[in-house]
Amino acid sequence: MGNPRILHMLTPLKHMSPFDVNMALDAGFDAAVPYTNVTIEDVAGLVQDAIFSRGPEGVKRTGVFIAGKRAIEALDMMDRAKKAMVPPFEISVFADPAGSFTTAAAMVACVKKALRDKFSTWLKGKRVAVFGGTGVVAFASAVIAAMDGAASTLIGYDGPDRVRKLAEEAKARFGVDVAYADGSTEEQKTALARDAEIIFAAGPAGRRLVTLDQLKQAKQLRVATDVNAVPPSGVEGVGVNDDAAPIPGTEAVGIGALAVGNVKYRTEAGLFKQMIESEKPLYLDFRDAYALAQKLAG
Repeated sequence: MGNPRILHMLTPLKHMSPFDVNMALDAGFDAAVPYTNVTIEDVAGLVQDAIFSRGPEGVKRTGVFIAGKRAIEALDMMDRAKKAMVPPFEISVFADPAGSFTTAAAMVACVKKALRDKFSTWLKGKRVAVFGGTGVVAFASAVIAAMDGAASTLIGYDGPDRVRKLAEEAKARFGVDVAYADGSTEEQKTALARDAEIIFAAGPAGRRLVTLDQLKQAKQLRVATDVNAVPPSGVEGVGVNDDAAPIPGTEAVGIGALAVGNVKYRTEAGLFKQMIESEKPLYLDFRDAYALAQKLAG
């Protein structure tokens, strides 16, 4: 029997997510070891402790997972981990803060499939309104959609400043243009929904972001998707189990949180398995999640 498969799980938060620990072990890691309150300055030392203790063969059965709550922080930590490698002592690293990268990838992949299957069209060029725009899932989904050719708009709820900064970060880091807008009032949200062809609702659990009346005014809307599984739904008229189901009173279809979650779950598990099975080190983020999610969505 070879050396055990060990996953070192880093988070800047007080606790590591039990969800991610379960996913890693179920995917095939023998041990998942959490490290909490980790700063970016801690990353290099932790990674080098992990790689130098196992030898060139044992290092192949070692990985790092980066959690947290913020997309940019997680990506910065992954960059720091990559720079800490000393070939041949090099291991795979997977970033998925708050499950956001795999959730966002699944959401966009499900929408892309619905556009193809229900409307014989594609994501490129579509106007995407992302409600809950200051959140990590919203940011990742807006960037993924923009990288696939859509015109994404991050919509905030407390003025334009925070979403503007995120849009600037998307341009600086990924070279994509993401618009931003203030959705502080119902009137503003109605106007933004009215112009959208796709709606992503990625707000906090149990918070209604878009009403059915607002959807009915969105005459060009094709797909609305919601990642909130806690009542009330983020998008009125979209049930948690809906998988491209018609939205009453509209020409659009809805995709609910559990339909997205099914693809998200398999995407995260699949990326953990890629880490286990690869002979070469991998550096996995939302782009890899989206590539896999599209295959899993069908």
